[in-house]
Amino acid sequence: MKVRLSTIVKWILSIVVIGVLYWLMLPPINWRSVELWAFVAFCIVICTAINFTHKVIEMIAPHVSGRKVVANKGHVRLKDLSLPLKVAAISLIAIIAFCFLGGVTGWALFSAKAYGQLLTYQTGNFQEQIADVVTNDNGKLNMDSVPVVDRDTAARLSLRKLGEMSDLVSQFEVDEWYNTQINYQGTPTRVTPLVYGDFFKWLNNQAKGIPAYITVNMETQETSLVRLEQGIKYSESEYLLRDLNRHLRFRYPTKIFDNISFEIDEDGTPYWVASTLTYRIGIRGGRDVEGVVLCNAVTGKCEYYAINAVPQWIDQAYDSEIILEQLTYNGQFVNGYWNSIFGQKGVLQPTDGYNYLALNDDVYLYTGMTSVSSDESNVGFVLVNLRTKATTFYECPGAEEYSAMESAQGKVQEKNYVATFPLLLNVDDRPTYFMSLKDSAGLVKMYAFVDVRQYQIVGTGTSVKETLKAFFQELQGNDEVDWGDEGGSIVKEQNVTGVIADIRSAVMDGETRYYILLRDDATVYMADVGLNSRLPFAKAGDTVTMTYTTLTDTVLVSAVELTAQ
Repeated sequence: MKVRLSTIVKWILSIVVIGVLYWLMLPPINWRSVELWAFVAFCIVICTAINFTHKVIEMIAPHVSGRKVVANKGHVRLKDLSLPLKVAAISLIAIIAFCFLGGVTGWALFSAKAYGQLLTYQTGNFQEQIADVVTNDNGKLNMDSVPVVDRDTAARLSLRKLGEMSDLVSQFEVDEWYNTQINYQGTPTRVTPLVYGDFFKWLNNQAKGIPAYITVNMETQETSLVRLEQGIKYSESEYLLRDLNRHLRFRYPTKIFDNISFEIDEDGTPYWVASTLTYRIGIRGGRDVEGVVLCNAVTGKCEYYAINAVPQWIDQAYDSEIILEQLTYNGQFVNGYWNSIFGQKGVLQPTDGYNYLALNDDVYLYTGMTSVSSDESNVGFVLVNLRTKATTFYECPGAEEYSAMESAQGKVQEKNYVATFPLLLNVDDRPTYFMSLKDSAGLVKMYAFVDVRQYQIVGTGTSVKETLKAFFQELQGNDEVDWGDEGGSIVKEQNVTGVIADIRSAVMDGETRYYILLRDDATVYMADVGLNSRLPFAKAGDTVTMTYTTLTDTVLVSAVELTAQ
């Protein structure tokens, strides 16, 4: 009876420990998952340890089980331990062998071509397919859908916004990990959820859930705290069954989850978008996204979508890490495995950095492609749709991004600003890098345009409009600019002479600017105070001659001559 009782206790203890381990590890019940086999290995070790301890106790203290145990010269016999130890050892060796086999079947040595085809691309035409930010028919600036702040700045703006909310700041924090870039109602936006400050604040607030999330408009830097009618009940800051990872695992026990992003639909409803993985090469090689699980962050309702049926409003079904990994494979194995090591003919790799661009209601990953040699130049760049993985390569030789960043920083080196990773834009049919310049506090202070082919040509300014004007002036003043096949339709400076009908001043970006209307001319001309010391004294009726460039809704003036009435 005692033996049976101890056996029951042993099995109950093993089941309890294994259950706790599963609760904590949450492995997918999928034979291709390394996490599953690690969990099984832990279970074997735990069960063996429990059985081992029980046997030793029986040998050392026979009265515990009522069994007679024979000692041999004071040493405990291991005869009764041999079978469970052998079974455990063989099982662990089998698991290690299977995991090793899984790795071997996915070696690039045997499947270089398959790795190279995990991501394929079409070749695009830069001038035809990348929208020109300067509309050449009227010379106006169109920077819609171009983000001017990066992830770090968006996080700082979110923290500042939460600090303004006295009723929330003591209980919640900004979850900077889920600072997701999306295309929200046609505008590039960073969206970030809040999290409970700690366990006790969770106890105080978990009944109502997390009451808000934060959005940052990446064009204007406008930051908003969006309060919800019903709080977010499912997140990684929850505990027990409302913990996001545990909720997803129990709903989809066989799915291998990868990246989880926080997004909102066009109505502002918060969702978790969890990508699910498959392996396309061997047992565990060539990881790729097979679909996404969409989880309503308020209600916890989940729905699975195959990757070719993902709703349009979802922007990040693919994690950037997988995209960059597959881009590397594609460039590395273009001419086979051995060529990637010896000779390296045609071998390319992504540059060490990337950014996001909102196009056609989708979010695209941008990165340059460079040769494996350290020549500090790009052969082109790619845009990858993060919802569909559709990829386009644009041949565009020129300076790589970090050279352009250093050039922009050198233009304002006295300010010690740091450049963000740039985007490649079509500026009047010229491939041009655009980046923000941040101070030591991480705030955007200036912007820069850098010519790709001749990265010493840099335009900087405190506003995008002013920066573009400075960039055009640098181009026009550089006799070595090679327009090549990009054309040369750059907006030209023009002259106008007329009588002032009205003149007003305003402070913009810390500088005084004058807005001038001429008689019989509906155009609004904008001039900085530094262009002419007599501008503050100009009045209606004075004659003025201006050199201007049409780049915006107002016309930017670069030179002013005044004749008093």
